Amino acid sequence: MRCWVVEAITDEGRMVLAECPDPVPGPGELVVRVEAAGVNFADTLMVRGRYQRKPALPFVPGIEVSGEVVAAGPGCARVPGDRVCASVPTGGFAELALVPDAAATVIPAGVPSDAGLVLLGVNYPTAWYALHRRAAIRPGETVLVHAAAGGVGSASVQIALAAGCRVIATAGSPAKLDVCRRLGAEVAVSYADPGWVEAIRAATGGAGADVIVDPVGGRVGVDSLRALTWHGRLLVVGFAGGAAPELPANRLLLKEGTVLGVFWGEVKNRDPGLLREVQDAILALHAEARLDPLIGARLPLEDAPAALAQLAGRQSVGKLLLTPRRRDRRTP
Repeated sequence: MRCWVVEAITDEGRMVLAECPDPVPGPGELVVRVEAAGVNFADTLMVRGRYQRKPALPFVPGIEVSGEVVAAGPGCARVPGDRVCASVPTGGFAELALVPDAAATVIPAGVPSDAGLVLLGVNYPTAWYALHRRAAIRPGETVLVHAAAGGVGSASVQIALAAGCRVIATAGSPAKLDVCRRLGAEVAVSYADPGWVEAIRAATGGAGADVIVDPVGGRVGVDSLRALTWHGRLLVVGFAGGAAPELPANRLLLKEGTVLGVFWGEVKNRDPGLLREVQDAILALHAEARLDPLIGARLPLEDAPAALAQLAGRQSVGKLLLTPRRRDRRTP
């Protein structure tokens, strides 16, 4: 099979497109012919050795895949022919991926594999868990979503709207602000504008947002506390801006605010039952046509470095997917 391999950690995150042996499933493992592999901000860090989890070298990056099961080891509930998606520790940027059977979710009939990956992989579960379980959003609340044209951001906009919340969005360019409005945000503001906090206050009658979803961090994260209402909740989802914010405790005191960390990747490992609950809730909303995954681009496997560069440079919208071409081959 062809796959991208990180042979050594470099500042630029160098990868090599290589021909590697096909994976062979052990007990409780599946081999999936990859139809779509998600490109995530965590991948941009992992290939440069800057992620909190550091795989042993060499490794194949990519932490979520969808496709058809082509081989199953002993003790698996899924069988060849099933279409599944799964989050994996590594191995997604490949034509074939080794997937734990326990981590695989069957994609319902009628849902394309790429949409199934976006809905059930990283972005939508992260957003649903953050908003419903961590922040406990209520109908009528105002939710401010930073980087709302991105993967987690666009999912957060849709999930908040489906819950009956009012959504205000921020993004970094006029084109992305247009995307936010098309997603349903009532107000869209550039966080590159020094007056973005005042714009949020003006849009909320001076009160501020009840809940803020922050996958950006840095200065945006710090200033978010000024845009929070009394008893507001700030969700720390990630640091796409490059730095973890040092949040001033005095602003939390003055608002009696709460900062909530969101680490969905660890939560789903600790509570597999919650994973299924979250995925079922997302699929129910999708069946009601209340969620429509925003796929920014579908790129060939060969373009993985360009996809990572787009994401790291914050040039993408929605979800970026790699779609390996199917080759005539003998399955494992």
